[in-house]
Amino acid sequence: MKTLRFKTNLKCGGCIKAITPGLESLNIIDTWSVDLENPDRILEIKTPEDVSEQVIESVKKAGYQISRLY
Repeated sequence: MKTLRFKTNLKCGGCIKAITPGLESLNIIDTWSVDLENPDRILEIKTPEDVSEQVIESVKKAGYQISRLY
């Protein structure tokens, strides 16, 4: 299982609600969460495969900024 981490500009539950359909359409993702308390608004994804490109595309399509943390 891989843990992918991304820096985002998500600010609230409404932002999370906006990205939910796109992330849930990626069936390979086991779980995901956003840490709104962290200044970098970390999106953490647990998945068996590297789906970074799909996640970035999905979040950007919802209108938010995102970048992969390594």
